[in-house]
Amino acid sequence: MSIHVFIATSLDGFIATSDGGVAWLDEIPNPEHSDFGYVGFMSDIDALVMGRNTFEKVLSFGSWPYEKPVFVLSGTLSSVPADVEGKAEIVNADPNLLIERLAHRGFRNLYVDGGKVIQSFLEDDLVDEMTITRVPVLLGDGVPLFGKLTKRLRFKHVKTETFNETLVQSTYTRVRE
Repeated sequence: MSIHVFIATSLDGFIATSDGGVAWLDEIPNPEHSDFGYVGFMSDIDALVMGRNTFEKVLSFGSWPYEKPVFVLSGTLSSVPADVEGKAEIVNADPNLLIERLAHRGFRNLYVDGGKVIQSFLEDDLVDEMTITRVPVLLGDGVPLFGKLTKRLRFKHVKTETFNETLVQSTYTRVRE
């Protein structure tokens, strides 16, 4: 199983405002309508894992943006709205058990999204690759990408690209010791 993160952060390391807002991402100039590498990234992904907060934010966008199966980690939700039935599934499991279950179902490349989910996968040392796009804005407060870890995790820089002379996107792979 290969676990991937593909996410944008503010310069000060936040992925959303304190109230979960991501409208600041819409302020990024994008005259060429670039996907910033997202489509290529998703071509290798079998399924997505996200937390309840991210799931609820995605639902607020109106139309469901994913063609691949989505697994929502939640201890409080019991079902998904009718319009995403068959597209999203609620699961209540720790990251290791979830990976075991998904591997048994044939999934090999997972995209994990959402602050708490990414942090829990990092805490369990399950993330193999991270692509982080830094947006040149300081939010001052919000939902952090990273949290406390009980051990140090080392990553190797793979590449860095810039988009529209504005965004800096870096990819890192986990160094296993």
